[in-house]
Amino acid sequence: MNTFPPRRASLMLAVFSCVCQSAQAGFVEDGKASLELRNFYFDRDFHGDAATQSRRGEWAQGFMLKWQSGYSDGVLGLGLDAVGMLGIKLDSSPERSGTGLLPRGSDKRAVDDYGKAVATLKARLAQSELRVGGLSPQLPLLASNYSRLFPQWFNGAQWVSKDLDNVTLTLLQVDATKLRDSTDFEDLTAMAQQGAYSATVTSDRLYYAGADYQPLKNLTLSLHSSQLEDLFRRDFVGFKYKLGLGPGEVFTEWRWFNAREQGRALLGEVDNRTLSTHFGYSLAGHTFSGGYQKIDGDTAYAYVGGTDTYLFSEQQVSTFALANERAWMLRYDYNFAALGVPGLTFNVRYVKGDQVDPQRIATTKGRALAARGGEGEEWERTTDITYVVQSGLFRNVSLRWRNASMRSNFADAADENRVIVGYVFEF
Repeated sequence: MNTFPPRRASLMLAVFSCVCQSAQAGFVEDGKASLELRNFYFDRDFHGDAATQSRRGEWAQGFMLKWQSGYSDGVLGLGLDAVGMLGIKLDSSPERSGTGLLPRGSDKRAVDDYGKAVATLKARLAQSELRVGGLSPQLPLLASNYSRLFPQWFNGAQWVSKDLDNVTLTLLQVDATKLRDSTDFEDLTAMAQQGAYSATVTSDRLYYAGADYQPLKNLTLSLHSSQLEDLFRRDFVGFKYKLGLGPGEVFTEWRWFNAREQGRALLGEVDNRTLSTHFGYSLAGHTFSGGYQKIDGDTAYAYVGGTDTYLFSEQQVSTFALANERAWMLRYDYNFAALGVPGLTFNVRYVKGDQVDPQRIATTKGRALAARGGEGEEWERTTDITYVVQSGLFRNVSLRWRNASMRSNFADAADENRVIVGYVFEF
C-alpha cells in the first residue's frame, strides 16, 4: 500500500487545514440562507364561443429554500449558491389546469406535488463575477419569468464585470431552460405570440453580450445583443433618465428592440422593430406615468419562450406586441406610507392596442378578422394592491391581489384574479 512520507503528509494536512479555515471564514460565515413561502391562487375566466378552455383556476403552495455562500478568501474568491423548490397542489382539476402553477400530464391532471433544484458555482475576481450552472437573469433580452410559484431557470454561464468606472459588462451563454412549472431542463424556444411563431422549433444555445454605461448618477445608456442560435438575433438600445423637478421627480425610459432571423432561420421570417417608452412624474406618494409603444416590421415582437417581454406594455393577460401593433399606456401608483400607512401600495394600469395585423394570428377570431380585412384591437386594465405587515406576529408577511380584464376582437376575452400570500424566513 502506498503512503505519503510523514513530513509530506503533515505538510499537506496543514495546507488543507489552512484552506478549510480560509474557506470557512468567507464561504460559510458570509453565507446566508432563506426560505420563501408563496401561497398562490390563480383564476382566469375566458369569454368567447371559440374558447377551448373556459376557465383556468388552481391553488398551490410553494416552498423555495435558498443558500447563498460567501466567497473564500484570496484574490480569487469561490462560492456556491443552491436553491431547492417544492410545489404542492391545494386545488386543481383537469378542466381548470394549465395556469402555470403546477405541471400536468397528457390527461391534463396536475401533479399532487413536484420538486426541483439548481446549483450555481461562482467565482469573484476584483469587481467581476462568473456564475456557472443555474441562472435566473433579469436582462433586457433575457428576463426570467417569476409570475407564478417559482422563477424560470436557465443552465449556462454568466460573467458580469464592474471593473470599469460607471460601466457594467455582461456576457452570457445558456443552453437550456427550466420553465416555471417544469422539473426538467428543456431546449430553448421562441414565444408563440398568438401563432406568429412556432413554439415547437428549438435551439440549443443562446449567446448574449451587453454594456450599461452610467455617465451621470441619474442617466443610464444600454446596448445589448443576443443570438438564439438558428432562430433569431436581437439587439437592444436603452435610455433611462430621471431628474428632480419642483417638489417631485420626473423620469423617462426608452427601449428599442430589433429582431431578425439568424443562422439556419428554422423559425422562418423574423422581421421586427419595437419602440417601447415610459415617462412620468412622482410626487408625495403619487406616481403618474404613461407611454407609447409601436411594433414595426412583418412579424410580431420576438423573444425567448417562457420569459418576460421587457416591454412596458406587458400586462397579466396580453403583451400588446403583435405585428404592427400600436399601444398607449397609462398608469397610476400610490404609496400609502404618505398617509401614514407604510407597507400598503396600489397601482392601476390601462393599455390600449390597435392597428394589429391579423394575418399571423392563429386564433379563430383572428383568422375571421383577417378574412374580412380588419385590424386587431385590444385593451386591458390591471389593478394591483399589496400590503406588507409592518409589526407584530405576522411582521413581513405580504398579501397581494392582482385583478385584470382584457378584451379583444381577435382573441377570447378574459377576466383574471391572482391572490398571493408570501413570507421569507431568513437565517
